[in-house]
Parts: sequence; C-alpha cells; structure tokens
Amino acid sequence: MAQHALARERLFALRETIARLEGRPAPALAAAEQEALAEGRKTRQERILPPLPFGVEFLDGALEGGLPLDAITEFRSALSRDAGAASGLAMAVAARLQKQEADAGRVLPLLWIGDAVGTLEAGRPYAPGLRDFGLSPERFLHAAPRKLDEALWLAEVAVESAAFSAVIFEVRGNPAHFRLTESRRLSLRAHAARRPLFLVRQAGAEEASSAAFRLHVEPAPSGLRPLPDGSKLSGSIGNPIFRLTLEKSRNPAPLSILLEWNPHEREFLPIAEPNLVRPPGEQSAHSGAQLPASANGPHRPQAMGALLAFERAS
Repeated sequence: MAQHALARERLFALRETIARLEGRPAPALAAAEQEALAEGRKTRQERILPPLPFGVEFLDGALEGGLPLDAITEFRSALSRDAGAASGLAMAVAARLQKQEADAGRVLPLLWIGDAVGTLEAGRPYAPGLRDFGLSPERFLHAAPRKLDEALWLAEVAVESAAFSAVIFEVRGNPAHFRLTESRRLSLRAHAARRPLFLVRQAGAEEASSAAFRLHVEPAPSGLRPLPDGSKLSGSIGNPIFRLTLEKSRNPAPLSILLEWNPHEREFLPIAEPNLVRPPGEQSAHSGAQLPASANGPHRPQAMGALLAFERAS
C-alpha cells in the first residue's frame, strides 16, 4: 500500500512539473481541492476555525490571533544544536492544544512523525520528559518511518484521517523530496480535515512552502527557579526560554520575542532580555571546585636526552 502511494505521489509531482512548464494549473492540487469539495468539507471561504493563541498579546496580534488549526505552521532551527529548541516549542504548542481540547471535552492523541535522519541527530521523544513538559504521554504516539517518502505519506494520511489533535512532522534540512509541491499537498489535507500540522525543520534554511507561519526558534538562557515567596532559588535552572523570530506571515514587519514556557500552567510568558551578569556570591547551576591553572604541561619544551650514534650500514 505504501509503495502504491509513493508511486502516486511521484506521478502527481511529474504532472505538476509538466503543468508548470506549460503554464497550466497544477492538476494534483486541483484534484485534491475537488476531492475535498466532493467529501463535503469546508473551504477557505467558509467558517474558519478559531486559532490557537500563545496568550501573549503582542505575538498573537502579529499572528492574527494565533496559530491556525487547519494549516501548516513551521518551527525552524538554523543549526543542529538548536534542534531541541524547535522541538520544544512544537511540544509546548501541542500541550496548549491538548489543554484546550480537554477543556472542550475532546480527548485526541498527538502523533509525532520523526524523519530517520532527524531522529539520528536529535533523538526520540522521552516519555518522562514529555510529562514534565506539559504533555500527556498516554496520548502521545511516535512513528519512525525508514524513508522520507514513507514519512510524507504517513503525514498526509494522518492529517487526512482527522484522528489526531495535531500531527508533528520532524524533518532535517531541506531534502529534495520535500519541496513546495509536497508542502501544498499537506496544506490542502490539513485544511480539508481541519487539523493542524506542525513542521519541525532541523538545521534547515528558509525556503518556499505552504506554511501559514514560519518561526525561527533559538534557545535562550533560563533564569533561576522562583520560590513561593518571590525569591529565586540559588543554583537552580528555571523554565525553558525560547527566542522566536517571525519569518513568514502577512505582517511584513520583523518580530522577535523571548517567551518562557511554564509547563505546569501550560502557558507562555513574555520576558525581557535576560541579564547574564551573576550577582555577587551567586553560584552557577553546575558549580564545582575551581581548579588552579595548569603548570609544567606538555606546552613546555622537553629537555633533550642522551643521543646514540649508529654507524652507517653502507
């Protein structure tokens, strides 16, 4: 079944390439739209789902109310070392969506589809960590297809089924098999099924896609953990903080903001630029003994030893 679907996808891509060269509408996109209309689903001109807000007025205003729940939202990290930040933001947004649906009486699972290459680089989701981050592990499903084509097919089928509160698709870089054509097809499926698709792109560059919004995500230094009396716990690590840059939206003005994620309340909090200067007497979270500077190390020239002369053989 998967092989048949992959062959169909390649055929659609070839037809779209020919149509683009001839200046005609892409047949695969038109067919997908007709299929959605034939099944009696809503189109973009009809009722729109309320977006998922971040709860931060400044950011939600730039996002026209929040993230759409019937489209693609991309979370991009430019470097491999920032992949955890992009994954963390996607999980935080999914946790807010789970809370919103639970309050409305809907309990649907979340599906995470990990590209094989991306999983090797960034690892797999860790169940105890998911709970600490605000997600419900019992409603979290993870799929690890062996090839990107299989992952794309699974993402399309999962979104179209409308069986999940959201589908998170993790991909590394800018693979040749995942371009604008595949992005458009996923976007049509998400809109027809009225379900969101969160795309987590590791170490990828900006490129054309059908994502409604694209956020560049970087990690930011966390502060100290607050205590009930308002003081800070010395040597502790607080909630994760993300530096977000809105790269794609209808708002042409650039936007950059620091957000703190509170996993217990499942809410984002805007914060100011952190002060990295440690107060006098404050110890770091991983403080240890201060070792003296090295001496008599290998950088010093070694004393020359005794020399033994050999007679030449010839």
